[in-house]
Amino acid sequence: MLHTNLSTRPFYNTRVVRAGLIGLAVIAASLTVFNAVELWRLQRANRELGQSVSQNESVARDLRQKARTVRQSIDKPQLSLVDAAAREANELIDRRAFSWTGLLNQFQATLPPDVRISLVQPQVDAEGRLLVAITVLSRRQEDLDSFIAALEQTGVFQDVLSRSDSSAEGGTLMSVLQAYYQAAPSAAPAATAPPPTSEPGKGSPGNRSAANVVAGGRP
Repeated sequence: MLHTNLSTRPFYNTRVVRAGLIGLAVIAASLTVFNAVELWRLQRANRELGQSVSQNESVARDLRQKARTVRQSIDKPQLSLVDAAAREANELIDRRAFSWTGLLNQFQATLPPDVRISLVQPQVDAEGRLLVAITVLSRRQEDLDSFIAALEQTGVFQDVLSRSDSSAEGGTLMSVLQAYYQAAPSAAPAATAPPPTSEPGKGSPGNRSAANVVAGGRP
């Protein structure tokens, strides 16, 4: 058979061209197979994820239904009673662990001569902190301010403030103080009281404060 080549620069080695074309065909076929395998793998992963999402949604619906059933079965009045009883029990525990001796020692160390404590009411606030209400009788506002400053200097009383002030018998000032108390049994009070006056009609703070403290518990 006669093969005629009319090109100006004939190329007679056709085997190299054929080998190149075959190589390109093999590469194209390999890429096609690889893409097909990847597509099948991704479709399978997508189906598995869809099944997992469906199962999770079913579990979530079951849990929501169980939660609604539990909420409907709860006796709210009874739950309120239990909650109130728990708070009362916690308050009793806190009162039992509360040291009246340490608190009175703090008062005796900080009480000025012309200030007298008539009532102390400890209680626990919503955050579990011990809040002490102190009813104080003083002759002058300066004496009350001195007592408040002495309490804050101890480090165991925080946020000391006067909630109310009123006039009492004999021209004395009755004030209700409020302070957060954090007992420190091993620490001595940081502030010391001024020496008691020896003038007639004025007693020392030690024998006047403790005898007049009225509170809802015992040391």
